Amino acid sequence: MKGVLLVNLGSPESPTAKDVKPYLDEFLMDERVIDVNNILRNIIVRGIILQTRPKKSAEAYAKIWWEEGSPLVVISERFAEKVSKQIQMPVALGMRYGKMTIKNAMQELKEKGVDDVILVPLYPHYAMSSFETVVVKTMEVKDAYFPEMKITTLPAFYKNPEYIKVLSENIAKHLEGFEYDHILFSYHGIPERHIRKSDPTKFHCKIDGSCCQTNSVAHHTCYRHQCYDTTESVKKYLGLPEDKVSVSFQSRLPNDPWLKPYTDFEFERFPKEGKKRLAVITPAFVSDCLETLEEIAMEGKEQFQEAGGDTYKHIPCLNDDDSWVSVMAAWLQDWEKTDKLPA
Repeated sequence: MKGVLLVNLGSPESPTAKDVKPYLDEFLMDERVIDVNNILRNIIVRGIILQTRPKKSAEAYAKIWWEEGSPLVVISERFAEKVSKQIQMPVALGMRYGKMTIKNAMQELKEKGVDDVILVPLYPHYAMSSFETVVVKTMEVKDAYFPEMKITTLPAFYKNPEYIKVLSENIAKHLEGFEYDHILFSYHGIPERHIRKSDPTKFHCKIDGSCCQTNSVAHHTCYRHQCYDTTESVKKYLGLPEDKVSVSFQSRLPNDPWLKPYTDFEFERFPKEGKKRLAVITPAFVSDCLETLEEIAMEGKEQFQEAGGDTYKHIPCLNDDDSWVSVMAAWLQDWEKTDKLPA
C-alpha cells in the first residue's frame, strides 16, 4: 500500500528559551548543517551558540507565534490536511527537528498498512542542510525501525513548470497595486563550502559567476544554481524587468564565507540607489517560518526603512494556497498510479 510522508524543518514546542534550546541543539548538531568534525561542532554549538542564542531566538519566535502554535507547524498541518483530501493515499507529516518526528510519522503510515512511501522534503531546492538531511534522516529511521518500507523521494522541484506557475501567480497576486522599484528574491544562505561539497564532479562549482550558467551534472545538487534558476523562471513567467530583480541570501553564521550577496547588506544598499519601494519574496521556503516572518517581514522592513527606504512589501510563501495544494496532489496521484515523479 502506498502512502505519503511530508517533511518540513520543524519548530520548538514553544517560544521559550527552555524549549528553543533543545531544538537548536538538535538542529545545529546536525553534521549537514554545521559540517565540521564532531568535537569542533560541540564546541561551536554547545560551548558558544547555545550559551546565548536560545534566549534571543525565543524572543524572535515570540514575535511570530500564533495562538495555534508555531506558524511553520500550523501551516504544514493545514497543507497536509488539504493534500490528504485530494488524494486516496494516507498522508503523514513529520519534521526533521523537534518532537514531531519523522519516526512518528512513519509509524503512523505503517499502522495504516503503508509499506511503499513517497518522501516529500518540503524544500524546492537541493541543499545539504535542508533537502539532503531530510532524505538521510528518513533512510536512517527506515533502516532502524521500518526495514520493510520502500522509500521513493520526490526530487527538488525548483524548476518544475507547475511549481513555477503557482509561485509566480502567488507573487503576482501580492504585487497587485504595488508600484515597486525593485523585487528581491531572498534565499536561505548556506556556506560556500556546502556548494563545493555537493558538487559530484569536484571541480565545476567555483562560485565565480559563470559556473551556474554553464551546463553541468553538478546543477542537480547545486543550491546556488537552483536559486538563480528559480528566479529566472519566475522573471520569464511574469515578464519582470531585468533591472528590477535581483537575488540575495539571508541568515548566516559569522567567521565563514556564505553565499553572497547578503540580504541585510542589500536592504541598506537599495535606498542609496534610489530604490525606495521594495518587494521581497523568499522562495527557498514553501511555508512561512521564523526566517520569513521575523527576519524578513519584520527585521528586514525595519532595516530597509532605517536605511532610507519608503515602502516595503513582504510576499508570503505558498503556504497552504489551494493552487499549490492541487499541484502537490497531482504529483502524488501520478506517482500512485504510475510511479512517475515530476520533472
